[in-house]
Amino acid sequence: MEIITFLIDFILHVDVHLANFVATYGSWVYALLFAIIFVETGVVVMPFLPGDSLLFVVGALCAVGLMSLPLALALLTVAAILGDQCNYSIGRYFGPKVFQWEQSRFFNRQAFDQAHAFYEKHGGITIILARFFPFLRTFVPFVAGVAEMTRSRFTLYNVIGATIWVGGVTLAGYLFGNIPWVKENLDKIIWGAIIVPGLLVIVGAWKARRKAAAAAT
Repeated sequence: MEIITFLIDFILHVDVHLANFVATYGSWVYALLFAIIFVETGVVVMPFLPGDSLLFVVGALCAVGLMSLPLALALLTVAAILGDQCNYSIGRYFGPKVFQWEQSRFFNRQAFDQAHAFYEKHGGITIILARFFPFLRTFVPFVAGVAEMTRSRFTLYNVIGATIWVGGVTLAGYLFGNIPWVKENLDKIIWGAIIVPGLLVIVGAWKARRKAAAAAT
């Protein structure tokens, strides 16, 4: 319970926690950030780690000189690419057996089904689009592996998606993260970044299921 409480506090106040980490451990923050982005995108059972908010805050810290923008962009882009490649490989390994897995504390069946529906609807471009949707960006590369998308095609979408996601969100933080109104309402912005994309995914998955059910009948 304490771990969950800390995780929620870390996500909602990631700016404070990262600033304190930089002040205490200096350059080790890059290793921490690399690990978080890699695990969030590369381990299918860890979709709850911060992604967008983390990148946004990193950009804001770079803007005030606490971190290097070029180094952060390079390292986190590599982490995002390697994370998706790892997740894709896990999906290729388990293959169609995944469709028989039940909901458990280690596997979010609903999130997997939503990611699969999203993938079925949008195809390869899903790899890029999913970067901007919490939970989806963790499950979509896994789904692509299960669906046996060729590695070369997946890698192309992966690199493009990672570059746009890390670059776009980090630079947004760099440009706007230190505006007083944004700093005062960062927790609300983070909740919005989680809830709004989540609702869009749920609605999309519901429509895809209705369409599939209609086609079956």
